[in-house]
Amino acid sequence: MEPTGAGRLRGFRAPGADEVAVPPTGPGVSGPTGAGDGPGNVDLVDTEPAGPQKPQKPSWRTASWRWLIVAGAVLVVAIAVIAALAFRLGSSSAASESTTPSPTPTPAPTATPLPVPELYTRVVPSVVLITTSRGALGSGTVVTDTGTILTANHVISGGGRLTVVFADGTRATAEVASADPKNDTAMLEPQKLPEVVVPAALGGGVVVGADVVAMGNPLGLQDSTSSGIVSGLNRTSRTTTGSVRGLIQFDAAVNPGSSGGPLLDGQGLVVGVVVSIADPGKDDAFAGIGFAVPIATALAGGGDGPGQGGGPQI
Repeated sequence: MEPTGAGRLRGFRAPGADEVAVPPTGPGVSGPTGAGDGPGNVDLVDTEPAGPQKPQKPSWRTASWRWLIVAGAVLVVAIAVIAALAFRLGSSSAASESTTPSPTPTPAPTATPLPVPELYTRVVPSVVLITTSRGALGSGTVVTDTGTILTANHVISGGGRLTVVFADGTRATAEVASADPKNDTAMLEPQKLPEVVVPAALGGGVVVGADVVAMGNPLGLQDSTSSGIVSGLNRTSRTTTGSVRGLIQFDAAVNPGSSGGPLLDGQGLVVGVVVSIADPGKDDAFAGIGFAVPIATALAGGGDGPGQGGGPQI
């Protein structure tokens, strides 16, 4: 029976085996009338539904990532090269330091003592013989360009006319310029000078064991010289005129007539004024111990300090 009315489909027939019904496209179409779902309606769907499609990435993002990868690879290579060079330089520097000896600090040079003959030749023009009209005998040293003579006070303290004899044979009377009885030293001003005045060079302090040379006129033997070492420091010599403290003890031979003469260091510098000896036999003979006032004390006074020993003035 054919349908009648407005809804009648003209030319409608069921699709055969050789025909395929093509479903209408578009959202919400589910039946032949396009009226949507409902009773008696048959949904027409694709026999092979399309799967979800992957979104496509923009080409510029891919290019950026490639450049970043390349730049990262270059950076890694550069860091590796720099590290290798630094390691090689460090190894070379370490090897160089290990093979190059480090400098050793150079100790301060120690002055070599002069031979006694050379020292004698240098200083003997400055040494004088001193006598008094009362029979005293002693020695002295020219210490200024004007001829001032440094000697022992006990040599000239007995009074009388003073006579000095210079190394070249010049004789002159002298006056006492100053005296320091406490330290047994005195300064003389000669009334006449030799043609050439040769003042001695003055030194400083000494140490125990240092080489020393004593010069003077023991027993009137002019310009005698003996050598030894510093045996002690800060000694006291007790004499008939009092005690003298802060003395240098030495073992260079000295005897009566040596008093006032210079005690020299190994470079020929005056480091003391000979004043006395130790005399255990009470015979004014040298027993291996002599005493000298340090040059600083002789020039500036002072010299008080502890010590022991002593003997007669010579």
